[in-house]
Amino acid sequence: MKTIPELFEVSVRKYGNNPYLLEKRTDKYVATTFSETKEQAFRFAAGLLSLGIRKGDRVALLSESRTDWVISELGVLHTGAISVPLSILLKEGGDLKFRLEHSETRWIIVSKLQYAKIRTIRKDLPDLEKIIHIDPAEKYEEDEISMEDIKKKGDEYLRNNYDRFKEIMKSIGPDDYANICYTSGTTADPKGIILSHRNYTANIEQALTLFDVPDWWSTLLILPWDHSFAHTVGIYIMMATGASLAAVQSGKSYLDSLKHISENIKEIKPVFLFSAPALAKGLRKGIEKAIRDKGAFTEKLFRNALKIAYVYNGIGWDKGKGLRIFLKPLYKLYDLIIFKKIRANFGGRLEFFVGGAALLDIELQKFFYAIGIPMLQGYGLTEASPVISGNALKRHKLGSSGFLVKYLDLKICDEDGTELPVGEKGEIVIRGENVMKGYWKNEKATGETIRDGWLHTGDMGYMDEDGFLYVLGRFKSLLISDDGEKYSPEGIEETITDRSPFIDQMMLYNNQNKYTTALLVPNKEALIRWAKSNNINLNEPAGIEALLKNLESVIDQYKPGGTHDNLFPSRWLPSAIGILDEPFSSENNLVNSTGKIVRGKIVDHYRNRIDYLYIPEAKNIINPVNIKAIKKILDR
Repeated sequence: MKTIPELFEVSVRKYGNNPYLLEKRTDKYVATTFSETKEQAFRFAAGLLSLGIRKGDRVALLSESRTDWVISELGVLHTGAISVPLSILLKEGGDLKFRLEHSETRWIIVSKLQYAKIRTIRKDLPDLEKIIHIDPAEKYEEDEISMEDIKKKGDEYLRNNYDRFKEIMKSIGPDDYANICYTSGTTADPKGIILSHRNYTANIEQALTLFDVPDWWSTLLILPWDHSFAHTVGIYIMMATGASLAAVQSGKSYLDSLKHISENIKEIKPVFLFSAPALAKGLRKGIEKAIRDKGAFTEKLFRNALKIAYVYNGIGWDKGKGLRIFLKPLYKLYDLIIFKKIRANFGGRLEFFVGGAALLDIELQKFFYAIGIPMLQGYGLTEASPVISGNALKRHKLGSSGFLVKYLDLKICDEDGTELPVGEKGEIVIRGENVMKGYWKNEKATGETIRDGWLHTGDMGYMDEDGFLYVLGRFKSLLISDDGEKYSPEGIEETITDRSPFIDQMMLYNNQNKYTTALLVPNKEALIRWAKSNNINLNEPAGIEALLKNLESVIDQYKPGGTHDNLFPSRWLPSAIGILDEPFSSENNLVNSTGKIVRGKIVDHYRNRIDYLYIPEAKNIINPVNIKAIKKILDR
């Protein structure tokens, strides 16, 4: 199958009565079968055609995850138009307006919760002709229409123009554009990534060489559906295999919806789940809290069980090998009395997580592996549609990004573009049918990224001798010392924040300086608990100083002589720490729509603070600026 309509048509023929989309609007999940999805998508597509949507038009989609999300996009794609999926976390000000202007979106499909954003900027969008309401509205402006009314127009169009409708579908080719997906802009302004129909269908074929998906499988798609990873591996792979896809129950807001995840998992009983670092951390905290609540004996038993499991499992590749085999009976016992009960809270059928949104700390991977739900890390980027590699149950190494999909070429190159041998670090460069068509209205960036058919990812990594890919981070995010040596900070940042309850966020910085510095966002509640347990009075200067020294001690664990001194080269650990009194967030534009920190904006925002960290006074964590920040945090 070369196009998404072709892929969908084949799936409907094979799995017509299978439940495809599951949504909970009241007290239980209701399924929409493959055949019913087709009927709704055809009606919507026909309605769009009757109102003048034509091949190549851009139609944006701004909605929470739901059945109508998929029906809307399928409807758009069956007309030959281009879908522009947008994150609900975007603000109407710069981010949302930029994408709609830049893509020259003609129509937008919007949910009730997102509608106000569009009306706020409507007058600034001359290319936007019509707003389609997914949810019924009390009244409609002249340029607005309901999704249901479009379907009714579609019914009439199909009665009178069915042959024409089929001709339009058949006219869609593999190189026609399906989506313009905007990058999250971690290092620069967002770029519109053009993905063709064949980009998607090729990547589906590639991704399915990593693992099989039987048609009885189901998943609860927790990640936002506009996200490239969720889009391909969730919506389209489940479509291709006849499997079921459930949406998280909608709340009054995005954060309110997240409260339903635990309950929804138990209801759907997914076989696998998609994960991102933030989600993984949240799930781990929930598990550990539940164990603590059961008392000291259960917590001690759990910790012992983890220790045994960590040794027995190794990094997956070597699970149970050598002397580890003697731990198997004990591990099986712990699994029966502890880990099995934890898995029951995930519906009882969950076999694994799939992660690919960002680097995932190996300790977090070991934790979920221990409880019997491996978190299998993969690698990809939207420009590659997005899947490039992944671990699988049959073959995996914790800490790696897995082995390559088939039908894809990959090489590791130095700065001159010369291919490097196995084991050497360089830029990850790929070639395949999944490589994007380019960046929308940005020939310069396209030419810099795709050279001679090869996509230069901008990510640093290496291949090991067993064929596993290790991704080390973005080149644009690298720390650069005064002698020119480079290092990716992401692994250090993830590890320290994951392992310490006292640190919520951290960004390392070194731009050709003599030493590395850090901007650090502490966890107020954890610090207060620590102070109480140590009888420290936070109303006295000595108490504030003790808090600061405690934060410094977390970093010191990774320096020479510390508990974890073998993990990272000491030159990349901070010699000066700046305490921040507000977190990096989407509200202050320092976190993007996928939850990643935006380094360039953080550097600009905190330029004076970073400069201060390079004066002698700042190398002592007990300095006036940090004292003021800690006091401000505690006074909130």
